[in-house]
Amino acid sequence: MSVNSGKSKIIECVPNFSEGKDENTFNEIRVAISQTENVKLLSLEPDADYNRVVVTIAGNEEGILNGAVNACKAAARFIDMTKHKGEHPRLGAIDVVPFVPIANVTTEECVRISEQFAEIISRELSVPVYLYESAARKPERKSLSNIRQGEYEGLQEKLKNPNWAPEYGTASFNPRLGAIVTGSRFFLIAYNVNIKSTDVKYAKEIAEVLRESGYAKRDENGNVIKIDGKTLKVPGRLKDFKGMGVLLEKYNCTQVSINLTNYNITPMHIAFEEVKKEAARLGVEVNGSEIVGLVPLEAMLHAGKYYSDGRESEERKLVQAAIENLGLNMLNPFKPEEKIIEYMI
Repeated sequence: MSVNSGKSKIIECVPNFSEGKDENTFNEIRVAISQTENVKLLSLEPDADYNRVVVTIAGNEEGILNGAVNACKAAARFIDMTKHKGEHPRLGAIDVVPFVPIANVTTEECVRISEQFAEIISRELSVPVYLYESAARKPERKSLSNIRQGEYEGLQEKLKNPNWAPEYGTASFNPRLGAIVTGSRFFLIAYNVNIKSTDVKYAKEIAEVLRESGYAKRDENGNVIKIDGKTLKVPGRLKDFKGMGVLLEKYNCTQVSINLTNYNITPMHIAFEEVKKEAARLGVEVNGSEIVGLVPLEAMLHAGKYYSDGRESEERKLVQAAIENLGLNMLNPFKPEEKIIEYMI
């Protein structure tokens, strides 16, 4: 498929699968997408420590729906959650499948596509499906972390609670596949900042201080303070910032693993600089960062302008300034033509 911006509708879909090591699974996903019309595979990025692969596809309405369904059916043949272990929170084999408006398409249209996807995949794989973000039908289901609470290991019990009946499919536990979350959201940047330490406590503390949801307030004895049975929370510093601390054995370091849910409110460079401040406070250093999946050109230009103090205006130089100052080449080479969504489409 040749995807061009023109007046055609372009929707991005970013399925996250709970498998970060098996090449057979990855190849089957690639084949399923390649055999689907009007959709293009933009990236497939596995991570062995997270034991997760982030797949990015783009297409028109028909192509993105069929591509997502076919990719998920392919992955479902290989992934068994009864054997899965990994650093990243997850609810099932096909953990989350967001549909993102890119060009000439509205969020409402993407919500409808996510509902079509949920109806098809719940029926074909016999798996419960929850709707989140803009597709959420209940306020408590807007947040992915709320739906994921208890993760796969707690899902069987969760499904017994009528308050957690899925929007699509039955409230029956599927041991091999778990559950799926889908919906529509703004472009999310999966962004990780590297910490020069193998002790994950530093990354965890930094994430708690910065993430919007904050952390539990404790008394002088270290006990969590509760009022009327509810934990008292200290709000974090940054809006639209979700974060946690993760150990990366492969690279002998830790990371503040971040989801930036609106890069116009908290851009990458602000997240990076705030992590640096907190790391310095704790006596550890930051060693660059990485982007998982794709990133909008606009987000890179924001960072480039910040680090060039507004003195630079040429696109290529702004992108390079962002790469250098955020240390995006530290763990793996950052190739703009393979990482910036506008360059890929």
